[in-house]
Amino acid sequence: MGMANLFLRNQVYPAWQARQAPCVSARIPLDYYECSIFWLQIRLRSVMIFTMGKLKVAVVGVGHLGSIHAKIYQENPACQLIGVCDSNQERLNQVSSALGVPGYADYKELFSKVEAVSIAVPTVLHHQVAADFLKTGVHTLVEKPFTLTLKEADDLIKTSHKHKLILQVGHIERFNSAFAATLKIIKIPKFIECHRLSSFPNRSLDVGAVLDIMIHDIDIVLGLVNSPLKRIDSVGVNVLTKFEDIANARLTFKNGCIANLTASRVSDEAMRKIRIFQEDTYISLDYKNAEASVYHKNGFKITKENLPIEKEQPLQKELDSFIACVTNKTTPLVSGQVAREALAVALEIQKQIWRK
Repeated sequence: MGMANLFLRNQVYPAWQARQAPCVSARIPLDYYECSIFWLQIRLRSVMIFTMGKLKVAVVGVGHLGSIHAKIYQENPACQLIGVCDSNQERLNQVSSALGVPGYADYKELFSKVEAVSIAVPTVLHHQVAADFLKTGVHTLVEKPFTLTLKEADDLIKTSHKHKLILQVGHIERFNSAFAATLKIIKIPKFIECHRLSSFPNRSLDVGAVLDIMIHDIDIVLGLVNSPLKRIDSVGVNVLTKFEDIANARLTFKNGCIANLTASRVSDEAMRKIRIFQEDTYISLDYKNAEASVYHKNGFKITKENLPIEKEQPLQKELDSFIACVTNKTTPLVSGQVAREALAVALEIQKQIWRK
C-alpha cells in the first residue's frame, strides 16, 4: 500500500494537475475522452502495483474440493486467482460468479495466464491435465489419488523434473495439526492401527475406498515406518458401487512393525483415527477433531498427556506450502515421488481385493 501511495503522490497527482485545466474548461468531447483514457491508464498501472509479485494461480475442477482450493487461493495475499475451470457449465458459472473471477470451460486457455495450478478433476483425468500443464511450464498440485497407474505417475514425475517444476500431491493429513504435534514423539513404531470411516460421499466414485480414502493412511504409515515393506494382506467388499467400499489391509514391514488399516465409505460413524504403539508409549490421534493424546508407561502406571494443538485448516496449510515451494523452489512435503510410493502400495491392496 505504501508503494502505491508513493506512486500516486509522485506521478498521478502531478500529472492530473497538469491536465486538469484543459479537461475542466474545454467543451470539446475529445478532451473528455482523453481524460477518461488517462484515468483508465492510471487505474491499470495502480492495479499492476497492487498485484506485482503475486503468484498467478488457477483451479481446474471446481467441485466440492476444487471450489475450496479456489476460495483459499483468492484469500491468500501471496496469490492472484486468475480463473477457475470446469466442464460442468452450471457449476463453473456458480463458482466463478461467487469468486468474481473468469470461468473457463477449456483448461488449455489457462496455459499462458498462470504460473501454478491446482487440479481437482476426476482421477481418470489427473494424468492428462497435469501433464499438459507441466509441459507448458506450470507448477502443479494434483489432488489425491495421484494417478490411476504407476506408469502415469512416473510420466508426471519425469516431466516435472525435465522442466524443473514443482509437482505436489494433495495428501492433506500431512498438514493436520494433530499429526504435526506428534511427529517429535514418534520414534520407532511397533504397531499402527488406522480407522478411516465415513458415510457414502456421493462423490469421488470413480475409484474405490482404497484410492479414495485409505491412501491417506498409507501415505502416513509409509512416512512413519523407516523400513521396506515385507508383505501386504488385504480384503474388501463392494456395497454401493462396483469398487470396494470397505477395505482392510495389513502391512508387515521388514523391521517387524505391523500396520492395520481399515477404510469404509458406507459407515454410520465418521472416524479418522490413528493409534501408534511404540516402546513405553501409545499415541492416539484424532484427525477429524484435531486432537492428540500420549500415554506413557511409568513403572506399573500409565499416565495420559493431552497435547496442546493449535487447530488450523489443513487444506489452507497444504496450499500455503505449495505456494512457498513454488516461490522458494523447494521440494514439497508430498512430492510426486513420495505420492508414487503410497500409490504403489494402494494399487497392490486394490489388486488383492479385486482378485479375491
